[in-house]
Amino acid sequence: MSQPKKTAQQIEAMREGGKVLGQLLADIREYVQPGMTEREIDQWVGKEIIARGAIATYKTDEVNFPGNICISVNDQIVHSVPSDYVLEKGDVVSFDLVIEYKKMKTDAAFTMIVGDMPKGATKHLLTTTERSLYAGIEAIKGAGTRTGDIGAAVEKVLAAGKLGIMRELVGHGVGLEMHMPPEVPNYGRPNTGVALEVGDTIAIEPMASLGSERITSDDPDGWTISTRDGSLAAHFEHTVLITETGAEILTKL
Repeated sequence: MSQPKKTAQQIEAMREGGKVLGQLLADIREYVQPGMTEREIDQWVGKEIIARGAIATYKTDEVNFPGNICISVNDQIVHSVPSDYVLEKGDVVSFDLVIEYKKMKTDAAFTMIVGDMPKGATKHLLTTTERSLYAGIEAIKGAGTRTGDIGAAVEKVLAAGKLGIMRELVGHGVGLEMHMPPEVPNYGRPNTGVALEVGDTIAIEPMASLGSERITSDDPDGWTISTRDGSLAAHFEHTVLITETGAEILTKL
């Protein structure tokens, strides 16, 4: 299923919104410190979104998420509701945020270590997952690139790194809505899947763990998805625009 064609103005709005989102995520990385609660960070993010002329998509009727941003800690992968949990030095934390700017939505995420530099297996998890994101982006060669090409490139990096690939969680189209066609899995076979067109905008978002690929969504908050075996997880994401010759990253940090 293809995306509706965007106007030049809509694409430019996504470029502008992507810059806002990328800078906000960069600022979150600097802002977060040990001793802060997730709820405190969420409130700060909410104020910053408004101050920058954007709208928190998670808080709209489209999603009705109980927070401005998803904050997933340690074995939590995605969609975690900000709570009163106090972040500790060494926590692995993923921040996933969607904003609306000039009626267009962009989506991005990153994972960091709170108050410390990643090392050992944790460093491997973060660097490999982020590298797989860029491998997926580099697999885009313009119109005609298929979602399977992207997934295969992501999977190759994660599998080589011996990480658990979250196969039940996928990237997606984004722009007029938060979730649009096509789905963009983090695995696949080249020359399969949906063929992308110039002007399409998609969110590529590899998620991986240090353990099993199996997930659980039995958290009482009804939103959080975690690794079933309790292993650490990472999540990196960019919104990209399909161009004649490749992909333009709209949400650079």
